[in-house]
Amino acid sequence: MHDTIAVVTGHTRGFGAAIAAHLLAREIRVLGIARHENGALADRHGDSLAQVQLDLADANALTAWIGQNALSSHLGGSQTAVLVNNAGVLQPVGPLESQDAQSVLRAVAVNVGAALALSAAFVTATGDARDRRILHISSGAGSKAYAGWSVYCATKAALDHHARAVTLDRTPALRVASVAPGAIDTDMQAEIRAASETDFPDRRRFEDMQREGRLRSPDDVGREVVDFLLSDVFGREPVTDLRRRGG
Repeated sequence: MHDTIAVVTGHTRGFGAAIAAHLLAREIRVLGIARHENGALADRHGDSLAQVQLDLADANALTAWIGQNALSSHLGGSQTAVLVNNAGVLQPVGPLESQDAQSVLRAVAVNVGAALALSAAFVTATGDARDRRILHISSGAGSKAYAGWSVYCATKAALDHHARAVTLDRTPALRVASVAPGAIDTDMQAEIRAASETDFPDRRRFEDMQREGRLRSPDDVGREVVDFLLSDVFGREPVTDLRRRGG
């Protein structure tokens, strides 16, 4: 995989860090995009990891960065190019009357706007690649509605439907899939358990999952996601639940 370059958003912690680590372990160069740098990954992998500090909620900053042809400079000449749209936020949690406009707009910007904009820029920057792959990190919340999660559910459903529509475009050499990885023991799960039952009535279900040891480690799921991403079957279905794949 020496001729493969990957772009991973939200690579500094949790699931995104695990995905980046498993790509790097396969000798795939990674460009990480996040508000902060991942010093531990940089120490382990040196020049194989490039990092850009960028707030994906800032549409102007993202537009300016894309406009500098930054993706082309990182991806140009690669035979296989991969984009992992992992960055995401959970807030706001609660019914409509508790949601402030700023939180709603930030969630949509990070979870949807940045992912869709980067996908378009990625395809533009990789026109000469023989194999291009876009992976959206989705959620079961994209297909199952939860009280208090109207924004999160809607943004994950948007990623799923984006993958379906892009698949119909039949862009040359492009595969795309929106993948729900299942419940993972990350900071987002802790954030869910910290919500009030008024804001999130299903909180106890997630507490039970943590207490009963049903949350999987980011490292284990990250390995499975990267295996799937690099496999021949990636992109055959635009929307996939990793748990139902048996992986």
